[in-house]
Amino acid sequence: MKMRKVGMALSLVLAAGTLLGACGKSDNNKGTETSKGGEKTKKFSVAMVTDVGGVDDKSFNQSAWEGLQKFGQDNGMKKGKGGYDYLQSKSDADYSTNLNTLVRQDFDLVYGIGFLMQSAVEEIAKQQKNAQFAIIDAEVKQPNVASVLFKEQEAAFLAGVAAALQTKSNHIGFIGGMEIPVIERFESGFLAGVKAAKPEVKVDVQYSGAFDKAELGQSIASKMYSSGADVIFHAAGATGNGLFKEAVDRKAKDPSKEIWAIGVDRDQNDMGPDVVLTSALKRVDVAVQDLSKKAMDGKFPGGEIALYGMAEDGVGLAPINSKASNKDAIEAAIKDWSEKIKSGAVKVPGTRDELKNFSAK
Repeated sequence: MKMRKVGMALSLVLAAGTLLGACGKSDNNKGTETSKGGEKTKKFSVAMVTDVGGVDDKSFNQSAWEGLQKFGQDNGMKKGKGGYDYLQSKSDADYSTNLNTLVRQDFDLVYGIGFLMQSAVEEIAKQQKNAQFAIIDAEVKQPNVASVLFKEQEAAFLAGVAAALQTKSNHIGFIGGMEIPVIERFESGFLAGVKAAKPEVKVDVQYSGAFDKAELGQSIASKMYSSGADVIFHAAGATGNGLFKEAVDRKAKDPSKEIWAIGVDRDQNDMGPDVVLTSALKRVDVAVQDLSKKAMDGKFPGGEIALYGMAEDGVGLAPINSKASNKDAIEAAIKDWSEKIKSGAVKVPGTRDELKNFSAK
């Protein structure tokens, strides 16, 4: 009889062990890897929330996503929970919800892409104190947030030099998205570059008030080209896609006509190889990779600002279109001005007030 009781007790113990083992194989261990000691250690994971332009805006959000994809692939990560991923915002009402969702999915680092997400990142960072966040193009003064800023004015300055040296009508244009500090840096730098290269050139400046309205970008570009502008630079996200459409359409109707567009953030030559003169590069992809690597290595710069300029290879200018008549002169001038900016001999203005006092001499 005693033997039967011992046998039953042993069976119960084994059954309990089996149940506990099954519990240990739950979904809670997704995104983990086994160390040499047999213990589970969580893999690093990272995700981003796009601004309203979308992950395929051909500009800012897309550059960030390309950087995140490259980081993930270089480190053997898979797209999705436990690896690298993104959530797309259709409106500003989605920002906080999307940030919270990624934190709850246990991503180690969550990016908010764009100045417009500043308040949402600050709000969620205060609520989720144990989570790590990064914001592009704004500063959030929280210990668990890294702020990434760029010297956009330096890239825009070079774009201004290129535009001024290529224009035949001495009339060019600038299309901005929203009147926020980051776009003011683009505008100020571009106007300074034009002034430095060819002071007599007239520049039309107009803002669309949006980063996701290609039809507005096309409408503004149409009016600028019709009024005599032959080179237009945009810093307007997906709104700028309308600029390229207008330029491509006009060039198709009259191939002999001087029609040029200048892209932004990434090399946008693919938007119109016959009309894209160059692009003011803002290496959001480089910054995303750099900051993600630091976070993965346990060196997350929470509460700090990471500033990327020409000296850090964070901004620059894409190759000049081989069809540009003044290509050689533009390239020589760009090389000269780049050296001056990197050395500190020329400080490019980042605001309209600084532009008023700017002198390239």
